[in-house]
Amino acid sequence: MKIIIAGGSGFLGENLEKYFTEKGNHVYILTRNPQRKNEIYWDAQTLSEWKTSFESADVLVNLTGKSVDCRYHEKNKQEIYSSRINSTGILQKAVDECSEKPKIWLNASSATIYVHSEKHLNTEENGIVGDDFSMNICKSWENEFFAVKNEEIRKVALRTSIVLGNTGGAFPKLKMITKLGLGGKQGGGNQMVSWIHVDDFCRAVDCIIQNENLSGTVNITAPNPLSNQSMMRKLRNKIRIPFGLNAPVWQLEIASIFLNTETELLLKSRNVYPEKLIKNGFKFSYSTFDEAILNLLES
Repeated sequence: MKIIIAGGSGFLGENLEKYFTEKGNHVYILTRNPQRKNEIYWDAQTLSEWKTSFESADVLVNLTGKSVDCRYHEKNKQEIYSSRINSTGILQKAVDECSEKPKIWLNASSATIYVHSEKHLNTEENGIVGDDFSMNICKSWENEFFAVKNEEIRKVALRTSIVLGNTGGAFPKLKMITKLGLGGKQGGGNQMVSWIHVDDFCRAVDCIIQNENLSGTVNITAPNPLSNQSMMRKLRNKIRIPFGLNAPVWQLEIASIFLNTETELLLKSRNVYPEKLIKNGFKFSYSTFDEAILNLLES
């Protein structure tokens, strides 16, 4: 297959490229800083020569967007919004100009689209979508993505949870603070954490590509979310750290200023279930948090 990954130079893009390249596919990366033969320059805003790479492509994956791991002041909020909406819009223009369009387009979204929920398990069918900055970003992103219907293109929005891997994302940070003795619960600790091992993330994307029944929104998360308190306890046990200091909300609020981030990333309860993947036969290699972190700590 010919696979195009827009914004593919980050943690998820690098893992997808490795996964699909090892399976014998031809993977091309759209990036602002091309350095390798398979990397193509684009600015995520304007049409240029990069659009020719879309001809006869089998798969388009869009992962473009400013990281939400920042302070939510007006400048950053605008960049978070525009980086997602503008890149999706310009990709649509490029697709529209193709004489032979990609067969499937997978666009990033986020499990953050669902409301804070400690009890209600959000599936694609019964998920409760809320109304705040982060949720509205996700809604606008998906609205932009699905605004144009191309009959020959199957579109899928990837509502992805926290992805655990050793080369990026949240896991290296969680492991570090746990080793420093700071691996207690964050806030009340009752907030649910939805997560997925990076290998299963790649396999889920592959499953969606291969399965024509999968379209629309798909939750990309393991089937067993767990509370923050339970997650940190399991991590301490696996790393063999006997204690972890708890971090109350007020402490997190102060720390977030110095760390240039937002407490929402730790305190929001993301309670999400991958109903569509499971109904379509997807088998997780790491369905429990214990299995996932045991693999990551051993690899």
